[in-house]
Amino acid sequence: MLSNLKPQAPDKILMLIEEFKGDTRQGKIDLGVGVYKDPNGVTPVMRAVKEAEKRIWESQTSKAYTVLAGEADYRNALAAMVLGDVPADRTASVATVGGTGAIRQALELARMANPDVTVYVSDPTWPNHLSIMKFMGLPFVEYRYFDNETRGVDFEAMKADIAKAGKGDVVLLHGCCHNPTGANLTLDQWQEVVAILEKSGAIPLIDLAYQGFGDGLDADAQGTRLVASRLPEVLIAASCSKNFGIYRERTGLLIALTENAEARDLTQGAMAFLNRQNFSFPPDHGARVVSTILTDDGLRGDWMAELEEIRNTLLGLRDQLASELRSLSDSDRFDFIARHRGMFSRLGATPEQVQTLKQESGIYMVGDSRLNIAGLNRDTVPVLARAIVEAGI
Repeated sequence: MLSNLKPQAPDKILMLIEEFKGDTRQGKIDLGVGVYKDPNGVTPVMRAVKEAEKRIWESQTSKAYTVLAGEADYRNALAAMVLGDVPADRTASVATVGGTGAIRQALELARMANPDVTVYVSDPTWPNHLSIMKFMGLPFVEYRYFDNETRGVDFEAMKADIAKAGKGDVVLLHGCCHNPTGANLTLDQWQEVVAILEKSGAIPLIDLAYQGFGDGLDADAQGTRLVASRLPEVLIAASCSKNFGIYRERTGLLIALTENAEARDLTQGAMAFLNRQNFSFPPDHGARVVSTILTDDGLRGDWMAELEEIRNTLLGLRDQLASELRSLSDSDRFDFIARHRGMFSRLGATPEQVQTLKQESGIYMVGDSRLNIAGLNRDTVPVLARAIVEAGI
């Protein structure tokens, strides 16, 4: 039977990682893999995470199952971080296997509620969004988002496209730090998106994977909170991988805002059912680390301070790269890099130019020219800038 399986297309980013490892050149630069790295190229364990793990190790007396939906302390604390004021009478939530698991569960939930659902997703978007929907057989429509000329949001085109979503459809939005482009909606633009969804009855699914990496914890949640305050039904997939640095612990949360308490209870039961079918009880260690940090003033303060250090490091690298490119190209065409937010920017380079960067300069990025700003440091920024200009980008 197993011999009947069809070969699966390899993941392009994982292939890029292996290619980078096999490159023996000194001074090669990895801008492909989507994880935060400090100036020494290390993805650190945050101070508050270390301390929280120590406390858990000292106090934990059992590894028995916890709760099908995940511990309430974790779900409540993370929902409050995302939403600010949590309307308890409308909010259902479940712990998931990372933010990816939250996206998958949200799409499963949407299909349970409406078997004819169509998902509207930005062009471009995180490749796993498309991969999951294709595997599930979910119909989806790509809406225009990124303007390759300005390297900003093509907002008029986006509005025209998402207005075509109907009642019961899902519009997948990036809460902040758009992956792969780094180009974000302004709060005024979020207002217009909400007005379109109010009129159409389509349900937003917000992927909030980088809260705290853009303009700050609260600022990065502004769009999500606006949507939650205005629309009767909202799905939010939150990830702790980046802002807590616990990638391998697979810690996520699916939040559903409903019209009323009765719908909340119905939704909570459906989400718990999906957990049971897909992985039974959710992972607990990462969730317990997060709740330990968020419910302790000292740990929370230290975590927020370190997260700010990370955010400001990224902003500093963006400003430095934009400045270097302005100087070398004698133009402002790369200033968008300083305006983008999060770990990624999309250069707008051709696949051939990306290949040139790799072959001639040992600079690795995804084929669509998404580069991970966190893969740089102050010494490698000038190297990248010169290579970009010499490649004719």
